[in-house]
Amino acid sequence: MPHPNNGRPNSGHSDSGTRSDGAPPNTPTPPTTPTPSHTSAPPTTPTPSHTSAPPTTPALLGQRTPPRHPAPPHPHPRPHSVLHGLLKTARPKQWVKNLLVVAAPAAAGQLFTRHALSQLALVFALFTACAAAVYLINDARDAEADRAHPTKRHRPVAAGQVPVPVAYGVGGVLAVLALALAGWLTPPLVPALLTAYVGMQLAYCVSLKHVLVVDLVVVTTGFLMRAMVGGLALGIPLSRWFLITTGFGALFMVAAKRYSEAVQMEGTAGATRALLTEYTTGYLRFVWQLAAGVAVLGYCLWALEGDGTHAVPTATGLLPWRQLSVVAFILAVLRYAVFADRGTAGEPEEVVLGDRALAVIGLVWLGMYGLAVAHW
Repeated sequence: MPHPNNGRPNSGHSDSGTRSDGAPPNTPTPPTTPTPSHTSAPPTTPTPSHTSAPPTTPALLGQRTPPRHPAPPHPHPRPHSVLHGLLKTARPKQWVKNLLVVAAPAAAGQLFTRHALSQLALVFALFTACAAAVYLINDARDAEADRAHPTKRHRPVAAGQVPVPVAYGVGGVLAVLALALAGWLTPPLVPALLTAYVGMQLAYCVSLKHVLVVDLVVVTTGFLMRAMVGGLALGIPLSRWFLITTGFGALFMVAAKRYSEAVQMEGTAGATRALLTEYTTGYLRFVWQLAAGVAVLGYCLWALEGDGTHAVPTATGLLPWRQLSVVAFILAVLRYAVFADRGTAGEPEEVVLGDRALAVIGLVWLGMYGLAVAHW
């Protein structure tokens, strides 16, 4: 389409060609007729909001370009966008770890009562709130560093979807509310443990995650606290074998996760987790192998402990399910170790839920132990 301001210099007719002086209808079309909407105004009128100069090309180009002032992805987040970002920052996929609160009551056979289920649901919600508070505060504190990271820069706080002050504020409120409700609705040991958990995790966010070996201990202790809090809420004594098996089982998975990260990011490990540059794959392999061995040993001693309360005599026609569950437990550890050895155990939840064989072995173990607890 011809430009409106090109008519005069390029036209083969004089100005009289554009006047109503009786020119025949079949005369060449004047240059201004293809754009009748602009012929009645000076050349500057098509772009009154951009410029008063005659050329219209810059205005046309400006209409095709993106916003004139590039900004972060969410310079002024909308309320629903902020809520979505807060939920995402709370890591819903990680909430499955909080199901460990049922471990102690299930092992003691005190799970399926109305009081137990209501207390465990409350404890699960409180622990989830505390963990979400830690995630929010951690992401707010690390926002600047995360923006320079190839993957963490997509986190809602780093991307600007959730403002840093909002993340700090919501995280602080969640932590205070969770601890207050725990002190009001649960036995005294529960708020004490939750307070210790929040304090330990905040210390981890600030400095402990940069301390060799201590980072493994802190993450492992977080899993152990989850397994303990259900028993504390219901007043169930925690067996030493339960604590050993759970603690070293958690260390096995944590060390295998670190080992997998080190293997996958070898040579550029600092880009994902700075402390990985100080670990060697050989050391991390040693840790997860040691932890797996101690967890298996602890479970065997726990299952074979001769207290006579969980092993039903074979004279009744039933099997000693608790002792037989040792086989399924060892198979599960060996199966998980396959992924750890390959360096593909970076996401424990995906390994446990994604491998069909491991899921079947886990269900078999769960069934055997359930029969043992039910005294079948």
